[in-house]
Amino acid sequence: MIRRIGFIGLGQMGKWMALNFLRADYQISVYDINPQAMDFLVDNGANASQTPAHMAKQCQTVFLSLPNTDIVDQTIFGETGLVHAAPKDMLIVDLSTISYLRSVDMAAKLSPMNIFFCDAPVSGMESRAKEASLTIMVGGPKKIFDRICPLLEIIGNTVLHMGPVGSGQLTKLVNQLLFDINAAGLAEVLPMAAKLGLDPDKVCQVITTGTGRSFAAEFFTPLTLKNRFDEGYPLKSAYKDLTSAAEISSRHKIPLPLTQATTNIFQMALAQGLGTESKGALIKVFEKILDVEFRKKGVQE
Repeated sequence: MIRRIGFIGLGQMGKWMALNFLRADYQISVYDINPQAMDFLVDNGANASQTPAHMAKQCQTVFLSLPNTDIVDQTIFGETGLVHAAPKDMLIVDLSTISYLRSVDMAAKLSPMNIFFCDAPVSGMESRAKEASLTIMVGGPKKIFDRICPLLEIIGNTVLHMGPVGSGQLTKLVNQLLFDINAAGLAEVLPMAAKLGLDPDKVCQVITTGTGRSFAAEFFTPLTLKNRFDEGYPLKSAYKDLTSAAEISSRHKIPLPLTQATTNIFQMALAQGLGTESKGALIKVFEKILDVEFRKKGVQE
């Protein structure tokens, strides 16, 4: 039975997932490039590792929760990466949201080293990470899924085996692209409503209860009315999903016209310097074009 695990990446999501493992009485070694992030977990009972390789000497199973594909690659294969001290049959569970194609490539590269790799990206914002109510989509052999499922159920309440390696990332990408498309649609249409004289507050009530509702509308529109664009994943980080979609579209010759249009809107927002703001800030692209704001009366910039 697995009782000691490693956890690398203690950011907005990772620190709460690691903390939930601690609360379930697992022994955890943690690592993050930010020492203060490790301090939070050490204060709650975790052991600090000096490098990923140092962690590999202590843990047969290591979870990753990292910002992008290159950092995952570096953590596994880099100069102080896990592979340099990994025991035989080590299992790497990647909770990050990264490239589907490169996840498949990493698993293939690790296999001759007798290191198992599975992708298990999570869906749910920071609040769900705290509550251990994440949705987790797992790609990997069924025997590996059965082995780690009890662990994943500590941090999530919906854990699904999606198929072979890469299937988790591909499923997460499908979910994220639909979210991005919805967010871009709101950004385009809501400024038109304000330009033509509709009350933004009443429009919000309709699109969060009527047939036009979506999670994007329910989450972002009330915040937009309050001129709040600081909740949710920043645009510059979310852009990686659209890059992944473009790679898949090119390699497999799959047309994705709505996704491409959404990519263009993200690029316009990034060009306007909105990268640190949430996806809700996409609306500022069209507000600038139409010289209008979709805000609750009395709310100022």
